[in-house]
Amino acid sequence: MSKPSASRLKPLVPHVPGTSRRAQYSASTKRGLVDVAEKLFTDNGYASTSLDAVVAGARVTKGALYHHFTGKQALFEAVFDRVETDAARAIQRALRGHDDPWDKARAGLRAFLSVVQEPRYRRIVVQEGPSVLGYERYREQEERSTFANVLDIVRAVLNAGAWELDEDMLHTFARIFFGAMSSAGETVSGAPDPIAAALRVEAAIGFILAGFQALADAGAPLPTGVVEPPATS
Repeated sequence: MSKPSASRLKPLVPHVPGTSRRAQYSASTKRGLVDVAEKLFTDNGYASTSLDAVVAGARVTKGALYHHFTGKQALFEAVFDRVETDAARAIQRALRGHDDPWDKARAGLRAFLSVVQEPRYRRIVVQEGPSVLGYERYREQEERSTFANVLDIVRAVLNAGAWELDEDMLHTFARIFFGAMSSAGETVSGAPDPIAAALRVEAAIGFILAGFQALADAGAPLPTGVVEPPATS
């Protein structure tokens, strides 16, 4: 069997007004590579996915892959970024239209728990992300895409009470909840029964939210984070 030429591997790209054919083809090639890599990383994992399999699935040459990515890790980062971005957008959609902050928080929680049960999120973000990217890079990527949603929810919840917190204390609350949600996501993703695990997480965090709601309704004070100097006699 003869080896297919590079010209035969080129995908057909419809013309989009305002962009050059070259730019359209380049964008289409990159998107196709990420599409195929996402499926292979999800099905087989990072270590068992070869660049040969990726280019074969995308029907492009390896030179085309190296035009867009320096190697397999760079390709994985692009896939990771897309999965995380899609997850953040799904949570953002769930947050819209909720005037009640407690309903907003519960809607965001349910959306997050739904996302972490998706096979591609479980494999690429939770299982493979920390080892492939390294812990610091993994946290940086995760925080860039999802921390804003957590901050939005925490801000809405804390504004429900008669509490006046500065931005530093608000971010402290948000980072604590962000860490708890990340841990919950790992628990659900790695559980033998993710649905049951998600229900347990929802019940536990729902209980915490109910406690905050009771504090807000009662007008109870929250800590300010300001250490008062000891009284002098």
